[in-house]
Amino acid sequence: MQTNDTRTDAIRTEAIRTDGIRTNDTRAEAAPAAGTPLAVTLVIGSNRHGRFGPVVADWLLTHLRGHPDLTVEVVDVAETPLPMTLEQNPETRATLATVTPGLAAADAFVVLTPEYNHSVPAGLKNLIDWHYAEWRAKPVALVSYGGLAGGLRAVEHLRQIFAELHAVTVRDTVSFHNAGASFTDGHLIDPTAPDAAAKTMLDQLVWWGRALKEARQRRPYAG
Repeated sequence: MQTNDTRTDAIRTEAIRTDGIRTNDTRAEAAPAAGTPLAVTLVIGSNRHGRFGPVVADWLLTHLRGHPDLTVEVVDVAETPLPMTLEQNPETRATLATVTPGLAAADAFVVLTPEYNHSVPAGLKNLIDWHYAEWRAKPVALVSYGGLAGGLRAVEHLRQIFAELHAVTVRDTVSFHNAGASFTDGHLIDPTAPDAAAKTMLDQLVWWGRALKEARQRRPYAG
């Protein structure tokens, strides 16, 4: 008995590739072109005297600068003294003039953070709080370092903070547990696992960075 199957037209458009995978030939098979590299800003989140952050940042920068899909700028909290009062004055505006344009121009961010008392360094939180639109609808990768916890409690707090700012944190992170013992003379003793984790994280950042950049270009974010 013949029936009127509303799926017939869709079935007829299906093609079977030589590898045996069924696809709909009305859809593009190829991924979109990679295009120009994404602008990523690395935020170094500690401003304490004797901080360990620059050691981790140097390692991280080798991966960022070596990634073919990224160009890198650096914002260092230690070099951007912003008052906790959020008070606008000539000195503050001069500081913001050096940092805000770079954040605004970024397609994506990598935030490097230690963990202070189970949470985020005050200087990093202050830099984040001084800005709003610069973070919106952009991806953020998180790298942490610390003692036994490896800074992961600060990472979880940053996920909440950036969600409030309409940013998207990528799933995978890089964390250094007992960071001081992981490096010698500024170099990782065993880079195998951190290098692999960095590649995974940055590949995710590129995917989100391209997807969100395309979305912002097509339709300005109005959240």
